[in-house]
Amino acid sequence: MTSEAPLPPIESPLQPIEQALETLLRDAMLLGHESVDVIDAADRVLAQDVIATLDIPPFDNSAMDGYALHHDDAGQRLPIMERIAAGDAPSRLQRGYCARIFTGGALPAGADCVVMQEKVVLDDGHAVIPPDVPAGDNVRRQGRDVTRGHVLLPAGTRLDAAALGHLAGQGITQVNVIRRPRVALLSTGDEIVDPGQALAPGQIYNSNRPMLVNLLTHFGAEVVLTRSVPDSLASTQECLAEAASIADVVISTGGVSVGEEDHVKAALESLGELDLWRLAIRPGKPLALGRLPTGEDNRSARFIGLPGNPVSCFVGAWLFLRPLIGALLGCPSLKDLPRLWATSAFSTSTGPRQHYMRVQLNFTPDGMTAEAFSDQNSGVLSSCINADALAVIPPHSQIVRGDRIECMWLKLF
Repeated sequence: MTSEAPLPPIESPLQPIEQALETLLRDAMLLGHESVDVIDAADRVLAQDVIATLDIPPFDNSAMDGYALHHDDAGQRLPIMERIAAGDAPSRLQRGYCARIFTGGALPAGADCVVMQEKVVLDDGHAVIPPDVPAGDNVRRQGRDVTRGHVLLPAGTRLDAAALGHLAGQGITQVNVIRRPRVALLSTGDEIVDPGQALAPGQIYNSNRPMLVNLLTHFGAEVVLTRSVPDSLASTQECLAEAASIADVVISTGGVSVGEEDHVKAALESLGELDLWRLAIRPGKPLALGRLPTGEDNRSARFIGLPGNPVSCFVGAWLFLRPLIGALLGCPSLKDLPRLWATSAFSTSTGPRQHYMRVQLNFTPDGMTAEAFSDQNSGVLSSCINADALAVIPPHSQIVRGDRIECMWLKLF
């Protein structure tokens, strides 16, 4: 009797990216909020609506240097009643008079328009006003920008420079923002060493860690742990457990393929839950999504296992880390990357996996074109340095120059 050779394990089918994102964002909950000084709130996300308590502008004021008057007095030679600079409290303007006024100066009661100084002729203490000046001309009306009692900024707003200025314009010094997601970043692989150390034969420097720390920080997360994980199941389990105890999101790079030294999948399954593994995308097929216990009731840490190849890691960060951080922050502008259409300046074809090609966007008189980096291999990180977008090429597609293609704009803010 002859023994039969064991059958190779049956690999699970590749999952589409839409299913991966649905799995990743399922039950994503906001992380609570904290109060911070407005001066320190740059790029933070509002936890609740901010209601305006002041009209902006707070009073009718002049939009330029000129002369304030009632529009019915236009076309006349008017005596100049007073001079109004920004910050002055003007008197009531009598009919048949005008007032010298400067940009930002409060419009006096009795006036309803401003004539710019270039259109006025001065004559012995009088101003000769041109005819046909409409009411409201060159006047910034009270509440034109912001009306008291209305929503100044809605919850979920990421506080950029203009939003911070909006808050300061209301005299606000403290603001409630969503707590930043805490992220633990683990690097697997005995061949990976940190810059600054000497390279032994077969070793390479860790390019993924500084790249991801930078992206995660820009996405709005706080990196609370970085660690190198030895290539053993026990070490991987130990590091995952420690990371989950202090972080909302645990990210690993490498170790999610099917090699004998790839222990992340097995360690995750032994400690928590593996929700999804292996995607129908290129680059980035060996990607794992799951959850890890934290030791707290009703809370688990999200786990994302990114491939070790630097381009796969870079693309995976934009496709998965940014949406997850955006969901945990309740920030729609982070959760969804802007999509746009461009004319392809390259030709390519795809198999069963959706391809995310690194492209530069060029603006021409005929519209926007997308130029692909010549080498799209997942180990060629230089393809990401000047990339403006990821060109989304569907499975089983044939793209030729001149085709319209969808691009995901790699916009940090």
